[in-house]
Amino acid sequence: MIYIHWIFLLIYIMVIVSIIVTILMDNRQPAKTMAWVMVLLFVPVAGIILYIFFGQNTRKMRFISQRSLDQLSKRQMLEFVEQRELRMPDKFQSLVRLFTNQSLALPFKDNEAEFYTDGYQFFPALLQAISRARHHIHLETYIFDDDPLGRLIADALIQKAKEGVEIRVIYDDVGCWRVPSAFFERMKKAGIDVCAFMPVKFPAFTSKVNYRNHRKVCVIDGIEGFTGGINIALRYVKGMRNGTLPWRDTHMRLRGSIVYALQRAFLVDWYFVDRTLVTNRKYYPPMPWKISNDCLAQMVTSSPIAPWPDIMQGYVRILLEAKSYVYMESPYFLPTEPVLFAMRTAALAGVDVRLMVPRHSDSHLLEWASLSYVVETLAAGVKIKLFEGGFNHSKLLVADDEVSTCGSTNIDFRSFENNFESNVFFYDRQMALRIKELYMADEAQSVDFNDVDTLRHRPYLHRLTESLFRLLAPLL
Repeated sequence: MIYIHWIFLLIYIMVIVSIIVTILMDNRQPAKTMAWVMVLLFVPVAGIILYIFFGQNTRKMRFISQRSLDQLSKRQMLEFVEQRELRMPDKFQSLVRLFTNQSLALPFKDNEAEFYTDGYQFFPALLQAISRARHHIHLETYIFDDDPLGRLIADALIQKAKEGVEIRVIYDDVGCWRVPSAFFERMKKAGIDVCAFMPVKFPAFTSKVNYRNHRKVCVIDGIEGFTGGINIALRYVKGMRNGTLPWRDTHMRLRGSIVYALQRAFLVDWYFVDRTLVTNRKYYPPMPWKISNDCLAQMVTSSPIAPWPDIMQGYVRILLEAKSYVYMESPYFLPTEPVLFAMRTAALAGVDVRLMVPRHSDSHLLEWASLSYVVETLAAGVKIKLFEGGFNHSKLLVADDEVSTCGSTNIDFRSFENNFESNVFFYDRQMALRIKELYMADEAQSVDFNDVDTLRHRPYLHRLTESLFRLLAPLL
């Protein structure tokens, strides 16, 4: 019996070694590999549990067959072919082809967008669009809170279901962990099809917890859509009401043929959660809007099961091809090495690279972990702006008054590597100027990092803590 503990120790060592070998064979980024090796070596037992939940690599797994994906894309392909006089300027062709080749993110012309920068602007517009629905409503969100606002949206959907409108709702199971099941059951009983994305429940509580659907997409009757960074939660409006700092975010209402791409993105996710192929022509109706502005747009999705990190590669290419400026906003800044390299390279080449992050994050751990990255980019000439008008949850980028993007993707490992994300990329001067205007309005409420003495002259222990948290950045 005195040898039992040695047997357990031997088994433990064998498990650790086998996991480390598995991680090495995955050929991940060296920083991510080293982070997991350190966790496994220096966090006994708990390191194994963390790896099971958060560390397994799903990028090589296929959750949706290519045949099903082709079927879901068929109608969009036809619409793409039917676009007349589709012109792609030479300067955008390489980026457009990148997204098209990797994820069938087809370009669509003649689009218009309306931007919302807080909940007071967005939610009334969403409710009005829901009230106009006559055929179907497709809603996908990371958070659908059981609060007064969430119940208001749910009531509006239930009313439309009673009127005979088809409604499909996808919510993320982890994003809605605190939402009671009765909240969604009420919608189901009203005839709404509701599905959780990758439910995480015992005994199947495994690595699925790490791969979440962070997209926010709503399509009304196939002719107008919403996407961006705003979840369905009272936090986007209550700050203005009770005097606390408001949540600043960017969301869009889209009209034009780009809505077909939003529809396809939702229906691919619907097949993912419900295993139902929805490909009828009625979900891609002729557009009633007479739009003729040559505004070219692509709806780009990325996920941990795709062969390549599409949106991250798009950011890198934009940064490296920029000639004048790149302005970015993100609530979190834990960049992957390719993005960090591209930011440094662009700044050192004389491009005006600016990054805006909140003055204070909603997570102290993430805030501390990001500071070392911020300092590194500052050394290369990147200008860091700290937003003080609330918690800035916005995710946008604009470059050279030519290309811009807005969506759900943060500049961090989680969004680029682990989450299911979506961004709309615009190749249009007027759209770029509008997003640039949003950025400049936010910059007016920001301070320069170098002007904050408490950040420039942080004590040694503070900087050491930042460096230690940075080691965990690929896991956060």
